[in-house]
Amino acid sequence: MSGSYDDSMIDVSSDSFWEVGNYKRTVKRVDDGNRLCNDLMNCLHERARIEKSYAQQLTEWSKRWRQLIEKGPQYGTLERAWGALCTEAEKVSELHMEVKAALMGEDFEKLKNWQRDAFHKQMIGGFKETKEAEDCFRKAQKPWAKKLKEVDTTKKTYHTACKEEKLATSRENNSKLENNNNPELQKKLQDKVEKCEQEVQKSKERYEKSLEELDKVTPQYMENMEQVFEQWQQFEDKRLCFFKELLLEVKQHLDLSTNHKFQTVYHTLEDTISAADAEEDLKWFRSNHGPGMPMNWPQFEDWSIDLNRSLSRREKKKPTDGVTLTGISQTGEQQAKSSSSASSMEKTQDWSDEETGGNPFSTDTNGDGNPFEEEPTSPLVSVPVRALYDYEGQEQDELSFKAGEEFIKVGNEDDQGWCKGRLKGGQVGLYPANYVEDIQ
Repeated sequence: MSGSYDDSMIDVSSDSFWEVGNYKRTVKRVDDGNRLCNDLMNCLHERARIEKSYAQQLTEWSKRWRQLIEKGPQYGTLERAWGALCTEAEKVSELHMEVKAALMGEDFEKLKNWQRDAFHKQMIGGFKETKEAEDCFRKAQKPWAKKLKEVDTTKKTYHTACKEEKLATSRENNSKLENNNNPELQKKLQDKVEKCEQEVQKSKERYEKSLEELDKVTPQYMENMEQVFEQWQQFEDKRLCFFKELLLEVKQHLDLSTNHKFQTVYHTLEDTISAADAEEDLKWFRSNHGPGMPMNWPQFEDWSIDLNRSLSRREKKKPTDGVTLTGISQTGEQQAKSSSSASSMEKTQDWSDEETGGNPFSTDTNGDGNPFEEEPTSPLVSVPVRALYDYEGQEQDELSFKAGEEFIKVGNEDDQGWCKGRLKGGQVGLYPANYVEDIQ
């Protein structure tokens, strides 16, 4: 392109698209489209970070309050209702992590791939599409711009000639007013005026002719520029339509109100809270911490010379133990001893240090030998269990635990409903079998 054309590209007289060089705004829109892709990706990335941060805060809040609720004094169905708020937070946290994953794994990647396919970088910088748009507009505008340059040149020549003519005429008139009697000077000034008039006429004709030539190529110029402009309108149309489609997908991912999982979370929360029953909780408290609790009322306990300990109140005798009005029959004594020796395999005994050797739960026989000691009737087990209720051990050989605590059952339930277990800290002892459930 000639230097004169480059000058005309800068010197524009109006803001119209048809002015030389004003097509550059359309070309710039191509670069803006690429930048907008980057801006939208940054927008999605920031929102994904917000979703992740919110999900983490919900999880931390849920974990902290669940521990406080479990360790606190609330109990029964209302405790479950309160704990349901923590469950809701955990579920909603999972949903927001899904939103984060969808934004980055689907929407962000889709936009990134579309940008890569729509805008192709050049080795020398910039994009292939930008250069193509620039070249198309230059080619469409070049013939008209060349004619426009000629019009500007002839116009400038004509205006200069008019100026010279006016100056020459002014000099001639001034000379006449001064009554200058020099005929040669008068002749010279008159010739100058005539010459300028001829130059004005000639430059005017050239100016008018160049305008006519410009008018002839203007329709073709407009047609060519329209075609190129429509080509890049279509390019921009693809970006606008894609952005709209992508934003609708983003909306779908963000709108949890349409997510059936989200709706289920709050249906479950409402059901759990509605299920809270004050009467049931009061009944539970009465049965577990009030007058409704079972009681091992004191009964006559035989003394065993072999075991050197009294029977636990847990080992209540049955009506068939052989107790008579005159005392305890021989059958009763044998049953008491049998029960006493069996229980020695299941719970801690009140042995002195010299008799036990320091391990109240050892299954080995004592040093003197116990003729009443029997082998366990059931094999040892090792089953993980979870506490359903709080339990505070009443004797030294009993375990204490909280509801929800997990430990290992190491012995099957006996006839009195007691099991042997081992806590995570290593403590071994007895506990009520109906206070726990097996972990599946």
